[in-house]
Amino acid sequence: MSRLLFEAHGLPALQNRVYATREQAIACTVGDVRLVQDEATGLVFNEAFDPALLTYDEDYQNEQANSPTFQRHLDEVMALLSPHMGAASVLEVGCGKGYFLDCMRAKGWNAVGVDPAYEGASAHVVKAAFDASLGLAGEGIVLRHVLEHIRNPLDFLASIARANGGKGLIYIEVPCLDWIADNRAWFDIFYEHVNYFRLRDLQAMFSTVLESGRLFGGQYIYVVADLSTLRAPPPDAVVPFEMPIDFLDGVTACRERAGAHTGSRAAWGGSSKGVIFCSYLARQGQLLDAVIDINTAKQGRYVAVTGIPIISPETAMQSLEPGALVFVMNPNYFDEIVAQSRSRFHYARV
Repeated sequence: MSRLLFEAHGLPALQNRVYATREQAIACTVGDVRLVQDEATGLVFNEAFDPALLTYDEDYQNEQANSPTFQRHLDEVMALLSPHMGAASVLEVGCGKGYFLDCMRAKGWNAVGVDPAYEGASAHVVKAAFDASLGLAGEGIVLRHVLEHIRNPLDFLASIARANGGKGLIYIEVPCLDWIADNRAWFDIFYEHVNYFRLRDLQAMFSTVLESGRLFGGQYIYVVADLSTLRAPPPDAVVPFEMPIDFLDGVTACRERAGAHTGSRAAWGGSSKGVIFCSYLARQGQLLDAVIDINTAKQGRYVAVTGIPIISPETAMQSLEPGALVFVMNPNYFDEIVAQSRSRFHYARV
């Protein structure tokens, strides 16, 4: 049995996919979100999720490591992993473009990765979706921002455990559902995130957890656990979750703020938050002029659903007038953004 928590319709199936033309972006694949909580396990997931809508390829761009703020986060992850995995062979499942994998190897770690969206030529990365038939294993498994994308996460973890001989340590890092709810972060509900975890959910999946906590200003949660102790969360670990009744009130506030501004309007951050933010505002008649992003792979491309162009910070400084309204998608980057744009704009924290 499950309980309905939240619904949203027509969200981009892949909010981090960028498009060569505005027309392609507007015509992108969309899907519905119907978040429910499984009353037996306490896990929260999108029961309307259809994995057939998702294709991860070179146009999927979610690398955040261009930002000094995010690099500091990765340094923090490296520091907490070092006592557990620093001397071990490590497999990063879902290594993306390979930045964190490169960080581990630069530290002398024996690390390999696997990801279908990998674009490089490293001999240490297998460009494929993880499958036991690949014969990949490690004394340590790193799973950063992958489990939220996988339907039936316990089955996926079990497949990793089997491929790993039923042993080893695993590091799991995912977005925090409690942070999303507490901060009314309506722009953090995505179609491609089929699962939404609380820290207690991750902890309950293993009978032996060596370390757990929160990262990145509370936006992320993590566990380091003994993979051999993977289990379904026991009944006594299940805690009901409720989405705040005012969860979507911020949509109206942002729409009104955008509508009251007579000059240019933009969102700084062309990743997941910015794409969903623009989509909600466009539905309410407020189409922003641009999305600003430091990722060069996104610049010159277009945002899913709305078709808003993605521009570089340098282009924004040239094309947007002083005092333009800029919505900052993630508070963690606020000071970095203001400094990079030399306080040229009027900044709105979302």
